[in-house]
Amino acid sequence: MKEQAPKRHYLSVFVLAMMNVAVVMSLRGLPIMAKEGLPMIFFLLFASLLFLVPVSLVSAELATGWPEDGGVYRWVKEAFGADWGFAAIWLQWIQNVIWYPTVLAFAAGALSYLFVDPSLANSKIFNVVVILIVYWGATFINFGGMKASGRLTTAGVLCGTIFPGLLVIALGIVWLAMGKPVAFEATSHSILPDFSNFDNIAFLAGVVLLFAGMEVGAVHVQDLKDPRGQFPKSVFLAMFVIIAIFTLGSLAIAAVLPTQQISLNAGLMQAFRGMLGVFHLGWLLPVLGFLAAFGAIGGVTAWVAGPSKGLLATAKNGDLPPFLQRVNKKGVQTNILWVQGFIVTAITLVYLLMPNVSSAFFLLTALTAILYLIMYILLYSAAIALRFKRPDVPRTYRVPGGNAGMVIVAGLGMLAAAFAIVVGFFPPSQLSVGSPVFYVAFLAAGTLLFIAAPFIIHRFKKPGWSQK
Repeated sequence: MKEQAPKRHYLSVFVLAMMNVAVVMSLRGLPIMAKEGLPMIFFLLFASLLFLVPVSLVSAELATGWPEDGGVYRWVKEAFGADWGFAAIWLQWIQNVIWYPTVLAFAAGALSYLFVDPSLANSKIFNVVVILIVYWGATFINFGGMKASGRLTTAGVLCGTIFPGLLVIALGIVWLAMGKPVAFEATSHSILPDFSNFDNIAFLAGVVLLFAGMEVGAVHVQDLKDPRGQFPKSVFLAMFVIIAIFTLGSLAIAAVLPTQQISLNAGLMQAFRGMLGVFHLGWLLPVLGFLAAFGAIGGVTAWVAGPSKGLLATAKNGDLPPFLQRVNKKGVQTNILWVQGFIVTAITLVYLLMPNVSSAFFLLTALTAILYLIMYILLYSAAIALRFKRPDVPRTYRVPGGNAGMVIVAGLGMLAAAFAIVVGFFPPSQLSVGSPVFYVAFLAAGTLLFIAAPFIIHRFKKPGWSQK
């Protein structure tokens, strides 16, 4: 008797949408947007309509056309060759490495509320120590394999991201209902920023970065029963949830705290302190500080090994030397994680060079955004190229509108990314960054260094590096 194939289980629109929300959303972005006041609404609409939607739709098509492992490496390689594919996965990896010192500075700001003196959040030394201890701790946990970090990550998302996010929104609504003064009304009178000077919209690059990561969720598009109809629905549902929490959470912080008082790494906890003080619930601050830090640490624990797996795949393909192809008994890419850790340690020292923690936080955020956006330009270009070079490859999902639709959607995404890159080089008017020359020089040098690195490595690669 012929065995029946096991019944396939499909993802629902809601489940995929929530998976995308988990990948993209992080509370560390709330203070960045809150510092803008009402113009945050313009930044949110720009980032969602001209960045989040194009990334999601284009990635879905590429994921269904080329479902093999590799993600952006595979897609860009198919379009432009191995060297550009390696450059794409390199940029995706290195921006993530630079991201660690920013998200862990958010954790440091939250952890400072476990102590008697929350002003520790503004201490450069405190931030550097917390970043390095937590990062290396997460790295050693990941040496034990993904199972070792799975439970910590799940608990971190539920307790440290979703709960504090909903709580700050709820407290913000209560604050308004009680007729308390709304701080942003004193400085913000329009949802449009002042376009007369790029310094006034420099935060745009940081806001766009908050919406990055949808290409990760696109790999699940084939787990839908009707990808063509259900995937766009999941994208727009995820976008609605992300925009709602980002907007309401940011407005809650901006309502309680004057713009000049908002710390980029501790703004969430500052808002909690102001809100809870009204209800004489200040004793909850250490608890919320622990939960917010726990959420950030759980996210980092999950991401420490994740992106470097893509780098390991390219290493085995011969793009990196054998030293970086080694794995331990658990199959973990230990040598890549060691190198990654040393880079994170060096980058973290930037906190000691800048005038204050917030300026260092945003400088690294801007560099992260610029590198990630360059990767997205490669992604969009690959999607357009493959529509014309490989029209015969079946795609379960296609960007609507035929080839013209792809050119329009991906083209808008490229223009938005390019605009955000240019804006990212301008020192923000909302922060004291010390020397503007140092700020721009650091971003320019970092961008050139990290873009050149994969091509230099590829130039000197040897046939003997490949395991295939």
